[in-house]
Amino acid sequence: MNTSIIIAVIVIVIIVVGVVAYLTLVHHPAMVPSTTSSVETTSTSFALTSTSSTTSTSSTSTSSTTSTSSSTTSSTTITTTQSVTLPPGANMLPYNPNNKTVFIYLTVTATGPTFNYNGTAYGQMKIYVPAGWSVMIILTNEQSIPHNANIILNNTQIPNNLNISKDGKILLYVGDSPSDFTSNGVQPGQTVIGILDNISAGYYWIACGITGHAENGMWADLIVSNSLSVPYFIISSSSSTTSTTTSSSASWG
Repeated sequence: MNTSIIIAVIVIVIIVVGVVAYLTLVHHPAMVPSTTSSVETTSTSFALTSTSSTTSTSSTSTSSTTSTSSSTTSSTTITTTQSVTLPPGANMLPYNPNNKTVFIYLTVTATGPTFNYNGTAYGQMKIYVPAGWSVMIILTNEQSIPHNANIILNNTQIPNNLNISKDGKILLYVGDSPSDFTSNGVQPGQTVIGILDNISAGYYWIACGITGHAENGMWADLIVSNSLSVPYFIISSSSSTTSTTTSSSASWG
């Protein structure tokens, strides 16, 4: 076969292949990769600031985070209602009935006595808690000097030493620590939280440990009793000077 004929055949074949390929691309376009869309899930948190204002027929169930540093207390709350008979002048404290935790909101106010909790001094505020419950203290300082709050299993009727550890055993430190409770406290404008679990029946103080503060009135009575079913507080018009202000189940030490 002649060389020119062979070349002509090859050219024809190439042309035919090219036409077939062109027609295939026109009638069957290439597949386009699919695009996958993502769905973003947004988590929404609900915050509610708790206060110590309650009624005798409602209790507040609160989920809260314990912290020893300056913080703003936010929590999700559930309110339940139950029928409870309280003593005259008593106000129910917020609490979580599920884990038996009472929330004690203490504020060192800028008005009233220099050394005070919620404007009270010298044991005027008496806090009653069922035995075996956990006690959470949320302390806010509105004054210009530091303060703290400690739970003391006391062995005297009233604080009578510059150092509160001389009057009993310190069980909880809020805003301080075992090494600096006589000098350290919550700074002005700050809030700290502390919790004592499974408190036993007895008579206690909540008192400032900074030297001389408790002796000058910065303390409240904490009475823990097996006969109580809900926590509450009473503010008396006079100072506490004798054990007769406590419940019959309370005892020192």
